[in-house]
This record gives sequence, structure tokens and C-alpha cells, in this order.
Amino acid sequence: MSNAFLSHISETLTQIEADGLYKRERMITSPQGGEIRVGDRNVINLCANNYLGLADHPDLIAAAKTVMDDKGYGMASVRFICGTQDLHRELEQRIAKFLGKDDSILFAACFDANGGLFEPLLGPEDAIVSDSLNHASIIDGIRLCKAQRYRYANNDIADLEAKLKDARAAGARHVMVATDGVFSMDGYLANLPAIREIADRYDAVVMVDDCHATGFMGPHGAGTPDHFGVDVDILTGTLGKALGGAIGGYITGPQPVIDLLRQRARPYLFSNSLPPAVVAAGLEAIRLVEEGEDLRKQLFENAKFWREGLTELGFDLLPGEHPIIPVMLGDAKLAQAMAARLFDEGVYVSGFFFPVVPKGQARIRTQMNAALTREELTRALGAFERAGKACGVI
Repeated sequence: MSNAFLSHISETLTQIEADGLYKRERMITSPQGGEIRVGDRNVINLCANNYLGLADHPDLIAAAKTVMDDKGYGMASVRFICGTQDLHRELEQRIAKFLGKDDSILFAACFDANGGLFEPLLGPEDAIVSDSLNHASIIDGIRLCKAQRYRYANNDIADLEAKLKDARAAGARHVMVATDGVFSMDGYLANLPAIREIADRYDAVVMVDDCHATGFMGPHGAGTPDHFGVDVDILTGTLGKALGGAIGGYITGPQPVIDLLRQRARPYLFSNSLPPAVVAAGLEAIRLVEEGEDLRKQLFENAKFWREGLTELGFDLLPGEHPIIPVMLGDAKLAQAMAARLFDEGVYVSGFFFPVVPKGQARIRTQMNAALTREELTRALGAFERAGKACGVI
């Protein structure tokens, strides 16, 4: 490898650090949970996607251990060669039933699901109208597709309609609207009722990435469509957040869509099948969610307590109803300094800054968890007060 190339890479890394944008990882030495061990100390964890506290749930661990005796450790193959067990189909059908769809298809992650969704379904004669704040995986999936691309301002229904008009005026054969169900940096919910109404008016398919909602949003925990009481055509989601926090993604929708994806979705065709332990734990997670009204109730009680506490302390929060509660700081270096100070105070959070969020909108994204106790949250509020004053935020 040439010295010039390595020097260029090193200079880029130096500039990233100078701009206050360098990301560092802390080593967790305990299971994921509301309180975790990092190095030689315990800290309260406010930045995991472990919404229902299932990542270390004993029932999921037991299901994963037990199934390895029966089904083995790994599949060592892709699905269509020799990587499909009865367990995989059981989980796919269970996901589809839980979310009210015909069928579903499993992927290694929802990033792969979104990466493999668009190209098999849409061609150059078609169009995709995508929210400007959609997840990177949707953006990358759309880039792999030859369909015409339109981008509408975040959650702006008037702009969505304008782009749908443009797509139809350009003669698009089929049109798909793509949106996150929850915009994860802000905790905002997509306006699915309005999106559904306007999409129907222009005969457009609605696709929703519901990673930050499945398992706890809505009266049955079935995500943002359940929350709003509306139907969408295609849902993508993950087992890696509320549903146990391991890995694995899925697409669920009409049978012909799932059947075509099984034939042509490249991340599905060329990636190993999910390990049996992950699949068994996923089945157990759905069972707990279906019986888990108490977990959802605790999650939203925690979110209400936490939001009210931060507001009383004087922090600048984005409004919302989701368990994602961002603390707005503006400056990337300040976000990193605040996160470091909070860690010293026994609270694990991460600063978010460009390119994850727009420049000037750096923040600490806090996330609630049903496993967090009121005592832990009270301690965390004290830490935020001390760190906020030390950093000149409040």
C-alpha cells in the first residue's frame, strides 16, 4: 500500500478529530441492560435501543441456549442453498401474523433488508418518493435501484404531494413512498395517516421502516401503523432493538412482494441465514411483546418521568411522545464534552453530531428502557444537572 494513500487516510482522521467528530467506543464487560459495567465501574445506560429491556431477559437467553442443542450453532449457508430451517419459516410467519401481513422474509439486519428492498421491486420506469430524514439504509437501498428518485422535506405532506405530482407527471409506472416510522435522531413519528391518504390519492405504495417502533408503539406493540390505526403496504424492521437487541432484520408485506424478494433480493440471496439461537430468541421476544402490556406501560412511564425531569432542570429538548428524548446542545465538541462528563458521573450516553445529524444540531440522544428503575432515573437526573452546570448548558 502506498505511503501517499495512507498519509491521505491519516490526514482525514486527524481532521475528523480536530472537528470534534471522532467517534470512540467504550468496552462493555457486562450484558446489555439498564445498568451496565464498563471497565471497572457500573454506569446507568441511557443510549441503547433496548426499549423493553429484553436484551438480557432470562427467557430469551434460555430459548437461545436450548435451541442450540437441537438446531446447532450456525447455518454455514444462505437460505436457498441449504440454510433454511423450519425455525426460520416459523419466525417469518410469526412476524407476519404479529404485524398483520401475508408473509415476511428474514435478513441479517434491517440495513440489509432496506438495502435489498427497492431494486427487485422497482425499475427505471418507476419512482420512489423518500423522506429527507430517512435512515441511511433506505438511502443506500434507493441508490441501488434504477427508479426515478424524489425527496420530500421531513414529514412535510404538502411537499410529499408535490413530489408525487412530479412523479406522476413524469409518467412513472409505479410509485413508492418510503419513510421511517420514527425518525430516530429526533424521536418524531411520521404522519402515517396523512401519508396513507395522500399516497392513496396518487395510487402509490407506502413503505415504512419501523425499527424504532416495533414491539412498543401502539396498543399491541405492533409499531407506528398500530399506533395510528392505519395500514401500510410494506414494513421493514429489526430484531436488534426492542425485540431482544441481537441482530436480524425483516421485510413483511403482501405475498407476491415477499415471494419476489426471496427470488431477487441480493442481501438475502448472498448472506448467511440467521443463527438458530437468534431465531429462537426472536420468537420468544415476540411472545413477550404480545403479552407485554406491562413492559410498554413501564417504558412510557419512564419516558414521561425522564422528560419532565430534564425539562425542570432547564435542558432544551425536542418535543415528542416517543422514548427517544434528545437533549439539544448544538455544538459537536460540547456534545462530546457533556457525554464524557456524564460518564464520569456514572451515566453512559453518546454525543450525536455531523454527519449523523445536521451541522449545528449536535445533541445527546437519551433513550428510555422499561428495565430502568425510578431510583436509577433519579440518579441520572442528578448527574445531568451536575454535568449540565459544569459544561455551561444549564
